[in-house]
Amino acid sequence: MSALRAFAAFADVRNVVAAGDALGVSHAAISQQLRVLESHLDTSLLDRSGRSLELTLAGEKLAQALQLGFGAMIDAVEDITGQHEKRPVHISATPTFAASWLMPRLPKFRADYPQVDIMIDPSPKLVMLGSDGIDIAIRYGTGPWPGVEAEMLVQSPMVVVAAPSLVGDAEISDISELAKFPWLEELGTSEATNWHRRFGVPRAELGMVQVPGNLMLDGAREGQGVVVTVRDFVARDIDAGRLREFHVEDKPGAGYHIVTRPGVQRAWVKAFATWLRREAKEAAVSPGQS
Repeated sequence: MSALRAFAAFADVRNVVAAGDALGVSHAAISQQLRVLESHLDTSLLDRSGRSLELTLAGEKLAQALQLGFGAMIDAVEDITGQHEKRPVHISATPTFAASWLMPRLPKFRADYPQVDIMIDPSPKLVMLGSDGIDIAIRYGTGPWPGVEAEMLVQSPMVVVAAPSLVGDAEISDISELAKFPWLEELGTSEATNWHRRFGVPRAELGMVQVPGNLMLDGAREGQGVVVTVRDFVARDIDAGRLREFHVEDKPGAGYHIVTRPGVQRAWVKAFATWLRREAKEAAVSPGQS
């Protein structure tokens, strides 16, 4: 292959010095590779009888074939990489995160990168990351997780909250006292799943209703049930008195992580991850805007 590359470079410019410059080697190296190729093929590819090297008929035939062959390979590589790069950035996030954090900020990314297509999969299911599938998963926990790369995006504890219209203003010192109220739970595996497993949910006397994450928070604000959620999503509601806070999980390092597969990422995937980090940093500086 090295000899064929050298010959193709020479055939393109018809000069050993220029061919060496094109490949980043000396003209002597080009000359040596040309002789190696002729020896391997046992055929004269160059006419050395004149002041400058010329291609023989066999050389011309090989040059045309290499031009087609290398050209086809270059076109294929450009086509493959071009299609790969143009593929939408596919993000998996839980419905609560997608609705409460990502979607309100997404117009800013669209303004900066209008040429990038985005696919958001608001699913509570854990997904596999792949070169032709999910590019970025945003998941809650402490990390790290095997087989993937993860970095903290938003650090925030889990809390138990309910609307004053549901629980009133009486002092509640133990979350077990909330059993007399209805509870809302996010459908499927969610940020709160591990919390429920560790602490156990008081058996709600009025039942447990499972709904998608965005509907769960809306229901909590309307007084339809007690919920467990990430504090960042309800911080403004707590500050404004729309929700009461009854329990804060003390678990250092818990929060949302950017999760990607190991290796080199596509340019637009890296751009989206960089944008996520910037948004999280701005939100941390100005928590009232989150």
